[in-house]
Amino acid sequence: MKLLVDYAGIEKIRELYDYYPLDGVTTNPSILAATGADPYETLTQIRAFIGPDADLHAQVISPAAQDMVEEAHHILCRLGQSTCIKVPVTREGIKAIKLLAAEGVRVTATAIYTPIQAIVAAHAGAAFVAPYVNSIDSVGIDGIGVAKTIQETFENQGLHTQVLAASFKNAYQVQELFAFGIPAVTAVPDVLEGLVKNDLSAARVKRFQADFEGLCGEGRTMKR
Repeated sequence: MKLLVDYAGIEKIRELYDYYPLDGVTTNPSILAATGADPYETLTQIRAFIGPDADLHAQVISPAAQDMVEEAHHILCRLGQSTCIKVPVTREGIKAIKLLAAEGVRVTATAIYTPIQAIVAAHAGAAFVAPYVNSIDSVGIDGIGVAKTIQETFENQGLHTQVLAASFKNAYQVQELFAFGIPAVTAVPDVLEGLVKNDLSAARVKRFQADFEGLCGEGRTMKR
């Protein structure tokens, strides 16, 4: 399984990498805009930090397929050939996915709200598809269910495209999809922190410390 962070602030990314077993970084135009910095400057910093082989996902902006392909070439030139090119699943986007996949480019089909969008993108050659779990929930459809249906369909059809589930509101959603067999998820920092945050665990750790200090003295640890 892969666990990625959906964020572009380099300092927070460094902090999260220090604590958690992360496999890469995903970005989109809105995430990059939130930094207030030049997009390539931000992405170059991320690439330099995570290394040349780690998954870094960067998205094209152009609405037309041929322009998307040209943007992808620029992104790969600036950020390395291992970079995953995010392409939205529109009519033009599907054409771009076909063209890029034929060149051997790893494409992440993004902005997916229905299973059939993911299936078409997979048949076009996408390496990853990114269903927006919580955004799907917000329009009254079961986002977890959509992601599961996509995964089941890929397995039934023998497709090698991986589901990269995105847009989560809590750690439980991540847990449920990993338990189901979704191979990769990307989440914002707050959701990542919630993967291990637990009030019962915190209370138990305090009890351990209090009991040990009661035995050995305040401030004492096993370092003595």
